[in-house]
Amino acid sequence: MSTELSRKQNDRRLKRSVFHKLRKEQEAAKPKTGATATAKYLRISPSKCRSTANAIRGKKVSEALQILMFSPKKAARLIYKVLMSAIANAENNFGLNSENLIVSEIMINEGPRMKRLWARSRGRADILQKRMAHITITVKDPSLEQ
Repeated sequence: MSTELSRKQNDRRLKRSVFHKLRKEQEAAKPKTGATATAKYLRISPSKCRSTANAIRGKKVSEALQILMFSPKKAARLIYKVLMSAIANAENNFGLNSENLIVSEIMINEGPRMKRLWARSRGRADILQKRMAHITITVKDPSLEQ
């Protein structure tokens, strides 16, 4: 079988299920170069989190940890925990060296909103939205990628 997987082999079209099975086997044979960690339903606004996330995107893990340790923001504490989890996943699950890792991807997505009533004058009410965030961090070892 060639390195590039094609749906047509020997002038015959492969069945979709066979093609996907072969593709999955080929992907599983590749060495793992990255690990991911996710924290969901964190009680912080995603927009407040994104400024801290932008500060560490694409940086080496050691540099990103220092930025987060000395940042006074609540988002920095939450992102620090997720980053430490991603590093631990890379070391324990895939045997990667933490000194070579970089923060390749960091996403701050919006979670559900808690809606609360805020009493106003003359018997009226406003809706107070308490936002939640989902943080996903992927660390990769660029020295292993070709």
